[in-house]
Amino acid sequence: MEKYNPHAIEPKWQRFWEEKGFMKAKDLPGGKGKQYVLVMFPYPSGDLHMGHLKNYTMGDVLARFRRVQGYEVLHPMGWDAFGLPAENAALKFGVHPRDWTYENIRQAKESLRLMGILYDWDREVTTCEPAYYRFNQWIFLKMWEKGLAYRAKGLVNWCPKCQTVLANEQVVEGRCWRHEDTPVEKRELEQWYLRITAYAERLLKDLEGLRWPEKVKAMQRAWIGRSEGAEILFPVEGKEVQIPVFTTRPDTLFGATFLVLAPEHPLTLELAAPGKREEVLAYVEAAKRKTEME
Repeated sequence: MEKYNPHAIEPKWQRFWEEKGFMKAKDLPGGKGKQYVLVMFPYPSGDLHMGHLKNYTMGDVLARFRRVQGYEVLHPMGWDAFGLPAENAALKFGVHPRDWTYENIRQAKESLRLMGILYDWDREVTTCEPAYYRFNQWIFLKMWEKGLAYRAKGLVNWCPKCQTVLANEQVVEGRCWRHEDTPVEKRELEQWYLRITAYAERLLKDLEGLRWPEKVKAMQRAWIGRSEGAEILFPVEGKEVQIPVFTTRPDTLFGATFLVLAPEHPLTLELAAPGKREEVLAYVEAAKRKTEME
């Protein structure tokens, strides 16, 4: 059996696929319908790695399979080009973020072509271009007009090296997913929030129609976090404040003997016993450095 030489074989077929437009989404007479295959856009803050190859190969296999089945398949690619990863890399190497970003996009695009992945490059998007992000701004303004976007203080995951807020999914074992040597801190900051809880009932209902693994749907239900119960106000003796407590079992309140405040509660330090404030403060600061699992 002859040794497989990809450099002698693959460019020929890649050119053939592009010339025939196999990657284009097109109307198919008598087709089965439309399929949208999207694998998460990469950050163009550096070179692609084997993890990208694995993920994008899986997406390409699915897109090809659906095409063979007779579906009209849209398989686009884009670049998640906003944010601090590109800016930090540009600062590190002493170049303008725009130049760094677009050079990485050029190299990554060439790598993806060499992989033979069939993307519809006519649908390519780059999130740092005004033609793209103006629609993000438009959507945000619409949400703000409807009262769905608001500012409030809250505890966030803070990476001291990135100097930015991280989502829970970006915290890996208490450290920043970009900097494994950097512990993530808890900070109280004023942030923009989206009132997704307004859609909790609809999100939960629509989950039932998804053909997802049950464990994934269980995670989604936990994140949505809708519960039915009552909010009870507990007065604090000697102070003109009340502590609201939510419970799904108000019938058990007659047996309540004490109430515990979370470290991040705004009244925790105020209600600390005389002489114990420093100990409570130390505990609060220690709790900020712990992960959700801890």
